[in-house]
Amino acid sequence: MSFKKTVTNFITNAKGFKFLPLIVYILLGAIMFSSMYSNVKPEKLNLELLEISEQTIRSPYTIEDKASTEKKQKDAENEVEDVYTLNTDYAANRVDLVTSIFESVTEVNEEIEDDYTKRFQAWEKEPEEERGEAPKKETLEGKLKLLNSKLPKDITSALSGSVFTALLEVSSDQLSRAKDSTVTAVNNIMNTRIPASDIENAKSKIDQELKYANVDSNVKQAITELAKYAVIQNVFFDTEATEEKKQQARDAVESIRILQGQIIVEEGDLITKEIYRQLQLLGFLNSGNALQPFIGLLLLILLIISAVIYYFQEGIPKSRNRNTYVLIFGIIFSVTLVLMKTISLFQQIDYSEIGYIVPVAMGPLLVRLLINERVAIVSSMIFAVCGSIIFNEGITGTLNFSIGLYYLFSSLAGVLFLSKYNRRGKILQAGLFVSFVNIIINASILLLKNGSYTQLEVGSYLIMAVVSGIIAAVLTIGLLPFFEAGFGILSTMRLIELSNPNHPLLRKILTETPGTYHHSVMVANLSDSACEAIGANGLLARVASYYHDIGKTKRPQFFIENQLNIDNPHDKIAPQLSKNIIISHATDGAEYLRKHKMPKEFIDIAEQHHGTTLLKFFYFKAKENSEHEIAESEYRYPGPKAQTKESAIIGIADSVEAAVRSLPNPTPAKIKSLVTSIISDRLQDGQFNECDITLKELDIVAKSLCETLHGFFHSRIEYPDSTGQKVKEA
Repeated sequence: MSFKKTVTNFITNAKGFKFLPLIVYILLGAIMFSSMYSNVKPEKLNLELLEISEQTIRSPYTIEDKASTEKKQKDAENEVEDVYTLNTDYAANRVDLVTSIFESVTEVNEEIEDDYTKRFQAWEKEPEEERGEAPKKETLEGKLKLLNSKLPKDITSALSGSVFTALLEVSSDQLSRAKDSTVTAVNNIMNTRIPASDIENAKSKIDQELKYANVDSNVKQAITELAKYAVIQNVFFDTEATEEKKQQARDAVESIRILQGQIIVEEGDLITKEIYRQLQLLGFLNSGNALQPFIGLLLLILLIISAVIYYFQEGIPKSRNRNTYVLIFGIIFSVTLVLMKTISLFQQIDYSEIGYIVPVAMGPLLVRLLINERVAIVSSMIFAVCGSIIFNEGITGTLNFSIGLYYLFSSLAGVLFLSKYNRRGKILQAGLFVSFVNIIINASILLLKNGSYTQLEVGSYLIMAVVSGIIAAVLTIGLLPFFEAGFGILSTMRLIELSNPNHPLLRKILTETPGTYHHSVMVANLSDSACEAIGANGLLARVASYYHDIGKTKRPQFFIENQLNIDNPHDKIAPQLSKNIIISHATDGAEYLRKHKMPKEFIDIAEQHHGTTLLKFFYFKAKENSEHEIAESEYRYPGPKAQTKESAIIGIADSVEAAVRSLPNPTPAKIKSLVTSIISDRLQDGQFNECDITLKELDIVAKSLCETLHGFFHSRIEYPDSTGQKVKEA
């Protein structure tokens, strides 16, 4: 058995295998995991403190260096000076204290004087013979005793007795001047900042303040001592303010981060204690979290597979064999990913930007041509994500966003360009368009990086961008026929090949049934225009029309278009037999196409183009010739009814072409009436109940058929021949 036949049999069996999608999805996940495994696997490095590094190590991700940040915050905190607050109330309090002492001295003097006056007045009032010794004024000791009773003990103990003695002995005038001088001096000094370390210096300033006091020397000494006593510390350490200032300093420190791609240690450098700490922080020395990258990769793959499953469930109609398209997608995806991984291995030659040459657009282009546009767009996104991991520039666990962006736009450019074009020549144009978009993306990436590049580097980027797009187109053109032949996919390229008049089946129709061939060509023109008018697949309708009546090659003489210069054989046989022969051309044609491995769409159209319509001519003929009732169902085509718009339109075009050809003098009015009648009959007969064609679309189809038929059966001008008789010229 040949390899080709083995592959064909495998694909044929796989199409009906129930669990094929599950197997394909599992294999896709395994391929993705194996291709990106090495790019997320944590490096196992033999690193020892105070040894020489055998390689350059970069940070695989961005992370905050909390220890360095904490150290920097501590340094900033230590630089903050303690906050000392001036207590302005202390100045007033100490002035009040001095004032109170002077008032106490004045009060003692007044009390002593009042007491002496009272005693003296009482003595004078006594009779002279009874008077004793005249009262004496209170002694200094008595005054001191009274003053001590009026002042707090801490004041009397802190000040020497000479201070109070001098104040008690001085005149009221001097006492007043002494008070003013002392209060002024204390107020002036206490309103300055006096920390604990500066008290003695502040007290020494009292001498200067009282130097010119207008009092006796002994009084000056007394008030100097009193003023110095009054001067105390008025600046104190503020705990809350200091802590607040330190916190502000900590908050002002920006966190220190080790950036992704940052060199931790270069090859040949000593692994210092600080470098060793950073390596430990980044996990190079800890194997405890080695599973985390793989779990992350599995979650990403699970998300990707889920998206693919969803789009295949929603984007592929049930009428199409989903197994076929799942298998096609799996092969395309695997080939693209393996190609991507293979090229990524060349990063080992110190040229990390080799990823820009990968013809990643090939995958989405093939998906677009063989499956549909939605799945192709999803594929573009998936390839962009996978590429950003595979080409992560040797830094495990990171993403190369530049290459991911490049792959995304490159793939989408090809898919969107082919959204309106399906011809083989357009694939190469799509590749050139991809190259153009690649150049734009590469230029934008280089400019965004704001780096300095040599002319050689810029040139290499541009060359890779162009080569990527062109190779993608070439590979797409080269691989497309293998998928079409292997899976029986009816792509545009395949349809164009099947429309070649040299195809064996078309040559068979042409040589054996030339009338049917001409009829099929006319139906192809009609159905192509009508399908394009409503947005259906006009090319499919055209090529399928060439083959839709191939069943007539089995008994060509029984069909009127092939009865040239012969009698109609139906005139000599029973209506029942005629009916069987006519109806069998649909089933014979489907069987013939199936035997020659023709596309399923052609087989379906061959079976469905007559639906379950009634053979009216032979039905009524049978009723005339029969004495008993004839069931209408016996003279209907077996069907099935049209399942697609293309099949419905080909059926209408087939009836219309045959009917118009039988008109003796087809005019636009007659053609319009005939087309409308045929569509109306099929509609009332329920022939469109199983396809999604709408009444509005049927109206558009009718107009399109009329316009095309007017071109076929246009009016002709009559010219006289050489004998004088008129002939018509087309």
